[in-house]
Amino acid sequence: MPERLKKRSMRVVGVRQVLRGLKENKLDCVFLSLDAAPHLRQQVEQAARETGTALRTVATMEELSQLCRVDVPSAAAGVLRTDAEEPKAD
Repeated sequence: MPERLKKRSMRVVGVRQVLRGLKENKLDCVFLSLDAAPHLRQQVEQAARETGTALRTVATMEELSQLCRVDVPSAAAGVLRTDAEEPKAD
């Protein structure tokens, strides 16, 4: 799944984007850096737990930014769902 972080169309980067994605149930998985500010980590962890979304950790914000191919350190990133089309009602 980390390879999906590299594609802009398949991910969101940043705590705000991740929290919004969790709220809207649009994320398959969340990546959280262990060196992010404790209050940010806590918000993301709680939201992921409440929505039942998988949570993975990375050591540093720099490592996460490299995985996402962005130039700024990132506290959190999320992989967007790739749900198949929902069945049509008859």
